[in-house]
Amino acid sequence: MTLQDVMIGEFPVDILIPALCAGLLVIATHVPLGTQVLQRGIIFIDLAIAQVAGLGAYLVTMLLGPDAAGLWIQCGAVCLALLASWLLVATERLSARYQEPMIGIVFALAATAVILLLAKDPQGGQHLSDLLAGQILWIGRSQILYSSLATGVLLTALYFLRGRRGAFYSLFAIAITVSVQLVGVYLVFATLIIPALATVALGSSKVRLLMSYMTAVTGYGLGLIGSALFDLPTGPLIVWTLAATGLLSCFLSQYFLGYQGGGQKSGR
Repeated sequence: MTLQDVMIGEFPVDILIPALCAGLLVIATHVPLGTQVLQRGIIFIDLAIAQVAGLGAYLVTMLLGPDAAGLWIQCGAVCLALLASWLLVATERLSARYQEPMIGIVFALAATAVILLLAKDPQGGQHLSDLLAGQILWIGRSQILYSSLATGVLLTALYFLRGRRGAFYSLFAIAITVSVQLVGVYLVFATLIIPALATVALGSSKVRLLMSYMTAVTGYGLGLIGSALFDLPTGPLIVWTLAATGLLSCFLSQYFLGYQGGGQKSGR
């Protein structure tokens, strides 16, 4: 979605602020989750769970109609995402070696199921675009309020239940479901992986976490501003600005490590 219809000679602050709030909510949970995803070696699990959540949301819409309450849509998305996450927990316990192929299969099945369901929908192309690229510019206050409450609960649970494998998958599924409704599949994946990957060289977990948050916030801010200035689709542009800030963070991390190592040698 572009800003062509909402920019009338001035910077659309009233639209960008809610979008930034939505981005910050996604960043709050995805930065720590992204670090754990890299440590576990299950890089594409968020794509699979996000597609499953989107499938669940669309199934509820099909059953109850386009005017279905947002709460029912969220419930459908969460339930299907939790089922997928528990399936992946079970397969990991059977054989961690085949975990990544199973994640790929779940992703392919969910993605193609959405395409099949949308095949005869006149608005199918728009629904698919909304699922993948998101509608971050059109976030309502009620959705931000709901997502804020959910984010607070998720962060608390992540803190107290860290290290528990089953809890991680369940909390991950819920976090992904909330985020997909806000920013779409592409941006969910980018927010989860890019900041964590860009700072992987940093040894200190606290420094790495702080750097990851800074990378993500900067990427979102630049993407939103660029979308307003150049009238480009917001979600895809944020993916690119996240990649750019991630690359910069990677260089800064390497420079910091090199500087630190040089200082230690000179001290000797």
